[in-house]
Amino acid sequence: MTTPALPPYVEMNGRPATAEDLRVPAFAGFGHFTAFQVRDREVRGLGLHLDRLDAANRELFGVPLDGERVRALVGHALDGAGVRDASVRVHGYLPPDHPETAVMVTVGAPAHLSAAPQSLMSVPFARALPQVKRPGEFGQAYYRRRARSSGFDEALLTAPGGVVAEGAITNVGFWDGTSVVWPDAPLLTGVTMTLLEDGLARTGRPTVRRPVTLEGLVAYRAAFVSNSQGIAPVHRIDDTSFAVDEVLMKDLDRAYGDAPRAGV
Repeated sequence: MTTPALPPYVEMNGRPATAEDLRVPAFAGFGHFTAFQVRDREVRGLGLHLDRLDAANRELFGVPLDGERVRALVGHALDGAGVRDASVRVHGYLPPDHPETAVMVTVGAPAHLSAAPQSLMSVPFARALPQVKRPGEFGQAYYRRRARSSGFDEALLTAPGGVVAEGAITNVGFWDGTSVVWPDAPLLTGVTMTLLEDGLARTGRPTVRRPVTLEGLVAYRAAFVSNSQGIAPVHRIDDTSFAVDEVLMKDLDRAYGDAPRAGV
């Protein structure tokens, strides 16, 4: 079977979610999550996702979130949905008067980021507490909808002064002819971003972090976006055009494809 039983299938703490369980995210939605793709019951960068959940849980609730518990809950949800390939989200909540973090796992159909060149519309928005991936981010959703309704594929979040941070649901990287440049700004360090940094380092292609501004985009030869669904070139940010660097994209794809996987 390759299609989830439900769109999506949801478990809370290792059992099919009930209406009462879903009251937690609906009415006490202060929490965090991570999202990843599962292929043949394996996940790229699983350890990084588990570390993200643990760090966010400590940040928000002051208690750890055991990675092996999460791993077992993900495996149980995949079993319940009857799939080996899926889009998975793991949410952490701490309901009122509850001593242990409630873990919600959602299992949906596998997803892929389109490899077609993307267009980004800059917007004046920066997330609060950007190091924590949180559900229900109104600003990100609002500006991404605005970008798409304006004919763009994605919103590019910027701080005052046109300082580039990240996409609404992606990280953005640039190629200056020598190095892959990630914006040095408050942002969520994506798991795919980290895997790309590690993979590129193994191939000898340098990566750096430095401030990037909208005004300075003309200095870059190419750009791309990445998230848990994959990597895609960027051909336009506002009125600034970029060529698609096929060699760069092949190197990125190779770095991502060679990233370590772990079973769930």
